[in-house]
Amino acid sequence: MHTKKNKMIVVQCWDDAPTNDRQLTEIFRKYSAKATFNLNPAKYTAKSRPMGWRHKDTEVCLLGWDDMKEVYADFTIANHTFDHAWLDQISPEQVYQEIFEGRERLRQFFQQPIAGFVYPFGMYPPEAIKVITEIGHVYGRTTGKGKYGRSADSEKFTWPIANPAVFHPTCHFRDEKFWELYEKSREVGVFYFWGHSYEIISKEMWQQFESVIARISADESATWSEVYELFTPSC
Repeated sequence: MHTKKNKMIVVQCWDDAPTNDRQLTEIFRKYSAKATFNLNPAKYTAKSRPMGWRHKDTEVCLLGWDDMKEVYADFTIANHTFDHAWLDQISPEQVYQEIFEGRERLRQFFQQPIAGFVYPFGMYPPEAIKVITEIGHVYGRTTGKGKYGRSADSEKFTWPIANPAVFHPTCHFRDEKFWELYEKSREVGVFYFWGHSYEIISKEMWQQFESVIARISADESATWSEVYELFTPSC
């Protein structure tokens, strides 16, 4: 496990590449917060475009390829499959193609290793678990809350997790118990939250979210890290 001198490690990731990621990354840069962005290369065109649906009466748009190198400069990219597929509803051959092609397209475009994987819709069938491990992903994130391998007969958190290919985050960024879980995570040493930036739909929500990032960055007993670093040798 990657450790940082007994400080709690905080990691975060964001899905799908909505245009709100531009404002999101500006906040992260302001507070020196690390983050991973989980992308589906088949979804993007050269220019930004509407996704064709709305989140709470707000139109959701995707970034275009022409924007991404600037928006995601100095951030980590992870594989969210080629086309955001329901992996539990397609053949094993299609599962492999979705995962492999997504990883290769992202690696070629961003010219960085693509170590992480995120299951679309949180679905992680056995075939997908097998494939992400075989092709070299070091973890597979679900959307379910997790307690990092907590044993059934113990209330204590444990680390490392039993299977990095089924990696449950601590919580969604809008979880009402966010700060309670943040404090509880000091017991295990890792706090992991996730979300979609299109869920931030008002000035007040942006201000509230920025205050969250500022508070974490100011916590002298915590440190930002990359998700993949949790599964690399200690340094």
